[in-house]
Amino acid sequence: MDWFTADGYWLSRLVFQRSLAVVYLVAFLSAALQFRALIGARGMLPVPELLSRTPWRSAPGLFRLHYSDRFFALVAWTGAAVSAALAAGVDGYLPLWGAMALWAVPWVLYLSIVQVGQVWYGFGWESLLLETGFLAVFLGNGETAAPVLVLWLLRWLLFRLEFGAGLIKIRGDACWRRLTCLDFHHETQPMPGPLSWFFHRLPKPAHRVEVAANHVTQLAVPFLLFTPQPVASAAAGLMAITQLWLVLSGNFAWLNWLTVVIALSVIDWSPLAGPAPTAAAPPIWYEVVVVAVTALVLLLSYRPARNLLSRRQVMNRSFDPLHLVNTYGAFGSVSRVRLEVVVEGTDEPVVHAGTRWREYGFRGKPGDPRRLPRQFAPYHLRLDWMMWFAALSPAYAHSWFGPFVERLLLGDRDTLRLLRHNPFPDAPPIHVRARVFHYTFTDLRELRATGRWWNRTYVRDFMRPASLPASLRRPGPP
Repeated sequence: MDWFTADGYWLSRLVFQRSLAVVYLVAFLSAALQFRALIGARGMLPVPELLSRTPWRSAPGLFRLHYSDRFFALVAWTGAAVSAALAAGVDGYLPLWGAMALWAVPWVLYLSIVQVGQVWYGFGWESLLLETGFLAVFLGNGETAAPVLVLWLLRWLLFRLEFGAGLIKIRGDACWRRLTCLDFHHETQPMPGPLSWFFHRLPKPAHRVEVAANHVTQLAVPFLLFTPQPVASAAAGLMAITQLWLVLSGNFAWLNWLTVVIALSVIDWSPLAGPAPTAAAPPIWYEVVVVAVTALVLLLSYRPARNLLSRRQVMNRSFDPLHLVNTYGAFGSVSRVRLEVVVEGTDEPVVHAGTRWREYGFRGKPGDPRRLPRQFAPYHLRLDWMMWFAALSPAYAHSWFGPFVERLLLGDRDTLRLLRHNPFPDAPPIHVRARVFHYTFTDLRELRATGRWWNRTYVRDFMRPASLPASLRRPGPP
């Protein structure tokens, strides 16, 4: 290894790049299949309206040049196609500059999507994918050995990701310090998975061990990333195992999977890889570009690093419009109670005490108490996630819930595609309402006796029955 390249990390780079391309592919598919109802020209939060009221510099991207639903679809599906090509290793057949250009394509395309995504794209894993994808542009391909500086920047990213998440917990909810957060987190997390019921029913001492192990992994182990091998590999491996544990216990889109991907770049695979393939010396222009990018990232790291040290630490914040260096964290506070917004409709013209209401079924969020939660991660169900936030406070749903209900009343096909079950297949309902329920996991005795995974109790109205003027309603079949 000379000052610029790390010959033994050719397999680490390869594993990282192929895995990152798969995450990119999932992200672009999520965008392509959901955007029309969420941010399309006739969606709940239309992109054209956003562009008309915000300046270019606040969110630069391709859609500042032109927007139409057809163009957005082209961007998303192009990103998916390029990601699939990268996962298949097409960049290995290109010259160094061509491989870098190809890796820049999904970054530019996904950045453009995030810039207009509004609340639907306000999650930390969006910035994480962009920051990781930006660094991947400069890793090059097999034409030259992996650049040491970019590998170190990936370690710096992994450090901020894990250490920031650990600090936000210790500084936040007291249950993290008391080791009691997992007494209820598996039940109250945004989108439980098929094993969450079982995790919740683990003995409380096991939950204490889970929390303590999390603290060690996020607050102590990250410092070992900057030590010599094989210690750094062991630290990254431990982080990856912890993230896979989280994958089993819930649905957090691609957050956990992408963290594993970044950790894979730290692991020294040379004992398994054998001799490194012959690689040419890096060209001068490549060295200059990598050094310049490293300097830029270090300069932009000042505010995220200061945020880590601040007692007023914020999480999931971008400090530059291109999401190049960000701050991360999750669950600085943990909900003790699971509230769910249940959306119902009726085709009766007049609402009365005996009105029959029929419930809409969502793909991921809890609804039918007898339905076992499904595994969707790394795919991201954006509407389902925002419904969880809406239950926490109506303020989270102020901008989009009214348009969502309006589209249910209109029988909008794109909106209904986001749902698992439409109780009005022939014609839209005349009235729609939303109510808040308290959900708790059943115990083993209740599960065996009733077949229910959840118990639920009515709490309050979220939205009183709403309807459209008769002139806007779509009639059903005669």
